[in-house]
Amino acid sequence: QASQEELKAAYRRLCMLYHPDKHRDPELKTQAERLFNLVHQAYEVLSDPQTRAIYDIYGRRGLEMEGWEVVERKRTPAEIREEFERLQREREERRLQQRTNPKGTISVGIDATDLFDRYDEEYEDVPGSSFPQIEINKMHISQSIEAPLTATDTAILSGNLSTQNGNGGGSINLALRRVTSAKGWGELEFGAGDLQGPLFGLKIFRNLTPRCFITTNCALQFSSRGIRPGLTTVLARNLDKNTMGYLQWRWGIQSAMNTSIVRDTKTSHFTVALQLGIPHSFMMVSYQHKFQDEDQTRVKGSLKAGFFGTIVEYGAERKISRHSILGATVSVGVPQGVSLKIKLNRASQTYFFPVHLTDQLLPSAVFYATVGPLVIYFAMHRLIIKPYLRAQKERELEKQRETTASDILQKKQEAEAAVRLMQESVRRIIEAEEARMGLIVVNAWYGKFVNDNSRKNEKVKVIDVTVPLQCLVKDSKLILTEASKAGLPGFYDPCVGEEKSLKVLYQFRGVLHQVMSADNEALRIPKQ
Repeated sequence: QASQEELKAAYRRLCMLYHPDKHRDPELKTQAERLFNLVHQAYEVLSDPQTRAIYDIYGRRGLEMEGWEVVERKRTPAEIREEFERLQREREERRLQQRTNPKGTISVGIDATDLFDRYDEEYEDVPGSSFPQIEINKMHISQSIEAPLTATDTAILSGNLSTQNGNGGGSINLALRRVTSAKGWGELEFGAGDLQGPLFGLKIFRNLTPRCFITTNCALQFSSRGIRPGLTTVLARNLDKNTMGYLQWRWGIQSAMNTSIVRDTKTSHFTVALQLGIPHSFMMVSYQHKFQDEDQTRVKGSLKAGFFGTIVEYGAERKISRHSILGATVSVGVPQGVSLKIKLNRASQTYFFPVHLTDQLLPSAVFYATVGPLVIYFAMHRLIIKPYLRAQKERELEKQRETTASDILQKKQEAEAAVRLMQESVRRIIEAEEARMGLIVVNAWYGKFVNDNSRKNEKVKVIDVTVPLQCLVKDSKLILTEASKAGLPGFYDPCVGEEKSLKVLYQFRGVLHQVMSADNEALRIPKQ
């Protein structure tokens, strides 16, 4: 985003710093020639609007490309950008054709009531009765994939299989979705299964206003009992920036009217819902608190009461790796009993394990359902997950260091040469700043700092950048933009792939100050 005037000013300053005629020492003169040529090449590219546009889009490789197969060199910057955007759109469309967006769910229901609901008189004469019987009593598997046909049409193929206590069935569905405009889309659905007959459905989504939308789903289910029609309509509206209100009306096999309010903010998620219907009417309130930590920890609780009874649920979820989130929820209800629900989200796949512990309200079942998962999680996190993630990060960093080793070595040599060439200019800058009681950089370090006791085993990796920073001081001010400081003259990256900071100890008006800045954070000193 630099203007031509800013480029000229920076070019003149660097030319004065690196001009070979200003250095008498043969070694310094050679290093100055190399850096001066690099500065000159950069200015030649950036001062020409055409080559600058090519470089901004394609990098150095675009400038070196023979014949320029992509776009003609003689085009204006606007034409070059337009051509680049067209090529980007074509690549996106090709990528769209290849994307299937698979989604899946595997649910395994476990009956563990034998752990708590045992009656000794029933087990006295049964061989092996001393061991509780835990068995899988139901399973459900569903999978869907998307196949983009055009930029507006998508085919969705989905299927599911379910079994419970030895009986089961499955179905397969095909949906064709078309985006009709920026305000809506429509979807046709066809399905069939071994337990139920063919299914035909139509779904329509439409934005009524910028803050309100409606969704309607009509379906015809054919079975041995005849045709079962169904209709579901949802009207939603933004009540404010973080709050949505929903009205739902469902007519058919399970007719109901439902209204709900959902408030979602950066730190919390709150839902209240009321349903009147056949066979179930209920009221539900739930709250989720989002901790602002790197593991994205969330704790949640809900209360649901209706004709079926009352259920209280509480639980937590946490990110355990880059693509995985693990959660556990305890459900306590009358007459449902106590259950533990474990869920693992891995990318677009969900693994769900509901464990039914008891049909009664037993304090022991509630205690073990709450404490057991916590103990297992912290043990696994400390003994397995944390060491694995640490080893994975080290492997990635090592690979990154190997691929950039030669480039970093060259950057280091250039930075060291630049520092040697800056010495005379820095001496003059310091003399001028001392005369006016201005800004003098006493010490400056750049790299990885370790201040946290939990990371005391990690190695500090910093370089001294006192001279390069003092060289950037102009009129008792030092201004750095929002970009990685590794690209500044006299700097290089001392710890590739790791978090870096800049620490500066400076003197202004005879008073010492200290400031710490993140790598990509803008810095302006002295502070006002």
